[in-house]
Amino acid sequence: PWQTANEEFGAAPEAWVGHDVISQGQFNEASLEILFKVSNALKAAIKRGDVLKVCEGKILACCFMEPSTRTSCSFLAAIQRLGGTSIMITAEGSSAKKGETLEDTVRCLECYADAVVLRHPQVGSARLAAGACEKPVLNAGDGVGEHPTQALLDVFTIRVEFLAKQAAQAQGQNTAVPTTTRGLLGGKKVALVGDLKHGRTVHSLATLLGRIYGQGGDGGGGVELLLVSPPQLAMPEGVKAELAACKCAFSEHEDLAAVVSEADVVYVTRVQKERFANPDEYEALKLRYVVTPATLASAKAGMVLMHPLPRVGEIDPACDTDPRAAYFRQMENGMFVRMGLLALVLGADLSALMQ
Repeated sequence: PWQTANEEFGAAPEAWVGHDVISQGQFNEASLEILFKVSNALKAAIKRGDVLKVCEGKILACCFMEPSTRTSCSFLAAIQRLGGTSIMITAEGSSAKKGETLEDTVRCLECYADAVVLRHPQVGSARLAAGACEKPVLNAGDGVGEHPTQALLDVFTIRVEFLAKQAAQAQGQNTAVPTTTRGLLGGKKVALVGDLKHGRTVHSLATLLGRIYGQGGDGGGGVELLLVSPPQLAMPEGVKAELAACKCAFSEHEDLAAVVSEADVVYVTRVQKERFANPDEYEALKLRYVVTPATLASAKAGMVLMHPLPRVGEIDPACDTDPRAAYFRQMENGMFVRMGLLALVLGADLSALMQ
């Protein structure tokens, strides 16, 4: 859990400047609303075809010591969409191959850039890098630990999807639609499916949802988590302890079919081959859950189907045309949320966009 209060993000945008983004625990409800407001404004600007220059002259260093498509490309696209530029290194092209320490790598990168994005296989690597670096460090995934920007874009996507669905339902009915994320998530059930043991995306998302939008001790109105996995890939005890501590309702299941009809969000994850020491165990578990059109036939009409991608068989491509399939919209939202984070951390002047 994130412990240091002065590392939390505040509700005032100017308080974000120069901050590291290491954990979902840095964010509270007020700061999430600020981020989502900024991300929405940037999304609208890009959809209008605006050419932004709010980060003109800024350079982002992206250091990816594990393979990545969506996270690396979305960060690179985000800084360019804001008017900045980027430099990129990978494990194969880094002096880490020669034995250079992570601390020395990020110290070198900050000599050339205004912020550093880091993905690394070691849990705690982003915090280690932030301790060595004076420029802002953004955690793009640290082993099986956390992936905070993924959790942020996931909650943003859930918000956007629910807002669109509720607005459509309320059309012509003179019914008020909740505008806060808490209002949109209240009473909803989110099923997290697949490799919950190794999946840093679900670790961050579960903790963020539970901590901010869970029961909160008020006896109702919070989000409920349905944890669906085989016993070998169950959610870590530490994450479940955090959910219990914040009084977020959750339950564990092995059968997806038994819960899909009650879920408002089904968030599917791949079984991560690279985390298994025993290939036979991976082969036995890799397609334990496969979402097909038949699965969706049992789901709610307004359910949201998500996946952090890449998928390796967990969702049948035949599901892609179902309007409930949000995973490619989810990927696009990742760029907008990372644009928002970078703009806030780099101190961009957003006054004209936020009017």
